[in-house]
Amino acid sequence: MLKRTPLFAAHQRAGGKLIEFGGWEMPVQYSTITDEHLCVRRAAGIFDISHMGEVIVRGPAAEAFLNATLTNDVRKLVVGLGQYTLMCNEQGGVIDDLYAYRLGTEEYLLIINASRIEPDVAWLEQRLAAFPRQAELTLANLSDHSAAVAVQGPKTPGLLDLLFPEASTGGTLVAKPSELKKNQIAQFNFAGQVVCVARTGYSGEDGFEVITPATLIEAVWDATLKLGHQFCLQPCGLGARDTLRTEACYPLYGHELDEATTPIEAGVGFFVALDKGEFVGRSVLAEQKAGGTKKKLVAFKMTDKAPPPRPHYPIWAGGSVVGEVVSGTQSPSLNNGIGMGYVPPQLAEVGGKLEIEIRGRRFAAEIVKKPIYKRAA
Repeated sequence: MLKRTPLFAAHQRAGGKLIEFGGWEMPVQYSTITDEHLCVRRAAGIFDISHMGEVIVRGPAAEAFLNATLTNDVRKLVVGLGQYTLMCNEQGGVIDDLYAYRLGTEEYLLIINASRIEPDVAWLEQRLAAFPRQAELTLANLSDHSAAVAVQGPKTPGLLDLLFPEASTGGTLVAKPSELKKNQIAQFNFAGQVVCVARTGYSGEDGFEVITPATLIEAVWDATLKLGHQFCLQPCGLGARDTLRTEACYPLYGHELDEATTPIEAGVGFFVALDKGEFVGRSVLAEQKAGGTKKKLVAFKMTDKAPPPRPHYPIWAGGSVVGEVVSGTQSPSLNNGIGMGYVPPQLAEVGGKLEIEIRGRRFAAEIVKKPIYKRAA
């Protein structure tokens, strides 16, 4: 039985095409993927991300526990600030990539991937059981009681200011959402209830996430769509979310990241704070940072006319298979096939020539600098 978010009926009303995604029945598109993608690049789109998980870590030892469990350094977070981070196993493999926000002096919100809620919570509970100061913190999995939408695109700041016209009441203290800086989070009032608004994004555009009690999310969705008409806002599905994040070279768990792949191999070593002290997987990650890895994630563009590259397609170089595509699509912004894949480090130089095997034929591709698409300043 597929799970459904609290917005399932809203997707049906909006004519969303529903598919299975990680055990959830979610909209892949409402109009076309290209239309929704370009709407986010040019104006604004709203996505249901209620399938993602929310975990609260609270108490005097919350900071120490998270710093021993996650790769980034949570000591850098002031109240109202978040950071991208990863949770690794002892071998340095990625259990999940996530966002950690500091809501209060001793309170953190973790936003985790939908397909990883159960393994993440089990891992956190296992680490907590072995943590010397376990009595000084609590873990609460709020995933079944929370919901969220992502509102992405260059026109979103003005829209969010209309949606939340009052000053924030917690987190980063601002007069309106558009005053939030990248990775900041604040609490605002909506219909007499407290909701969290974060300025983060997973599209390569400016944007916000609105995290609410599950019972409130449909009212937020409806109000955003109503106010969004003047900003050319459209509801968007998983299809556009995937093409947007692939153009921006943002990793997706199960594609670029998994328990057999480390953050160093995946090119997100910037979010590994080796200087903060011991944490799970540190020794392996330090060794890889110093001595190199056996595979490296690269971004590529097709250079000849070709069908779109897709996950698991073989990558060729020098007459032999050297890796495989982990994410691939037709880029609506560039009107070109693009993707990411793992290759040996000696073949990972920007400008390097590859071939992607598509339906038994090989097509030329070139390694490009990440991100593949970046908005002109």
